[in-house]
Amino acid sequence: MKMIKVLRGLGLFLFSLSLLLGPSTFADDDANSAVDAIAAAAEEADAESLDDKINSAVGPATKLIETVVFWAIPIAGQDVPFVLIWLVVGAIIFTVYFRFINIRGFKLALDIVRGKYTDPNETGEVSHFQALTAALSGTVGLGNIAGVAVAISLGGPGATFWMVLAGFLGMSSKFVECTLGVKYRQIDETGTTYGGPMYYLSRGFAEKGFLKFGKVLAVFFAIVCIGGSLGGGNMFQINQAYVQFVGVTGGEASWWAGKGWLFGLIVAVIVGMVIIGGIRSIARTTSKIVPFMCGIYVVAAIVILFANFGQIPSAFGQIISGAFSGEAIGGGVIGVIIQGFRRAAFSNEAGIGSASIAHSAVRTENPASEGLVSLLEPFIDTVIVCTMTALVIIITGTWTDAEEMGGVGVTSAAFESVISWFPLILAVAVILFAFSTMIAWSYYGEQSWVYLFGRSEKSKLVFKVLFCFFVVVGAAMSLSNVIGFSDAMIFAMCFPNVIGLYFLMPKAREELDNYMGKIKDGTIKRID
Repeated sequence: MKMIKVLRGLGLFLFSLSLLLGPSTFADDDANSAVDAIAAAAEEADAESLDDKINSAVGPATKLIETVVFWAIPIAGQDVPFVLIWLVVGAIIFTVYFRFINIRGFKLALDIVRGKYTDPNETGEVSHFQALTAALSGTVGLGNIAGVAVAISLGGPGATFWMVLAGFLGMSSKFVECTLGVKYRQIDETGTTYGGPMYYLSRGFAEKGFLKFGKVLAVFFAIVCIGGSLGGGNMFQINQAYVQFVGVTGGEASWWAGKGWLFGLIVAVIVGMVIIGGIRSIARTTSKIVPFMCGIYVVAAIVILFANFGQIPSAFGQIISGAFSGEAIGGGVIGVIIQGFRRAAFSNEAGIGSASIAHSAVRTENPASEGLVSLLEPFIDTVIVCTMTALVIIITGTWTDAEEMGGVGVTSAAFESVISWFPLILAVAVILFAFSTMIAWSYYGEQSWVYLFGRSEKSKLVFKVLFCFFVVVGAAMSLSNVIGFSDAMIFAMCFPNVIGLYFLMPKAREELDNYMGKIKDGTIKRID
């Protein structure tokens, strides 16, 4: 009965929201023209006042949390966010500790994804490839399109070099967290898996005799993960997808202009249809969407690069020289490094811990096997997709106008400079990126939710309904403070997570040595 009341209340709220945000699309235009005119006149004022009220309510808390999470340390005259230092230093330590696993494990990772060392009868819910695409769907997104443009506009072409380097180092962080995610996961009697930082923080620390400390870290992680899921992994994604969709369908003259609630409602229904089936349904969807969306975006970028083939050597020259000179860029070399590292950290989320939740559902009895697969994630996200975006922006020269056009606008202008209808392809990519990110983060949020509130089907359904509700809210509103709050929540996840990685990395190395030993002595056979 409680669930029925929740659903009924949600339905009434959505109906009320439709009345506030715009006239019904099913109304008779002639009979209701006067009502429509009044509603249209009041629509913007009502929406703005609602936005303002929400922004005002959460503003003070947002500023406080952002100040704490993005606390900056002055280095060479530049304010460097401590969270960035925390992530990059951790990535360097993990790379050295695991003897450059991001290089020596790369070929083996590709073989595992291709099924060369896979036993389909092992415990778990999804294949290595499906786990990889599910995690990639949460990281390959708008940051690869808009964020790169902003980084280059602030740090110059040289920021690309440091972005790639940070992505390369982040591969090691992914390896550690995803190996531990599988090692400490739990599987119930129905075969459903539960994993991620919540479990390796609580169970791993308990093994060392620090039960309470591990539990505190796990609960903190779960709380901020839910906040990040509903905000940055949901509202921000749908809001930007709606803006891009309206832009390519006529802008202010588009029929969709002012109907964000309707766009959000349609997407919410589609998202709900996918996430209701859990990780298996999500993985089946992402295994099709991720290769397709990355494919169309990379192919479009390649077309632009071939159209400007003669300028490619010059672009690489600007990247290398700009990385170490920082000429005409605010902050010099330090400023360039900060922008590159910031974009990589915000893009691939290495060290955040979120991806280990998806990777924990893999079918394997060797945790290090999935850790190896996961190191491909920053490579695809940052080294390939972000670099392609950077080259396109540098070659076409649109990055110099970033202040006027904004992040997505810069990339869209770069696409349009070659073929006029290329922004349509970009719009498709943006919407697919947003959709895939939402369904991935719905799973991250759900796993954190059930860790805190129990694994019952009712508990899971409550979160899924809540998540879909926020899809509609995110499309209909411009909640700047809420988005700032959710971004801070996402990056707050790295503090307990990296502490756990430092504490438990010897366990990850034991798993790696054990797995490599099985391959070497033939216990795990290669399938050709």
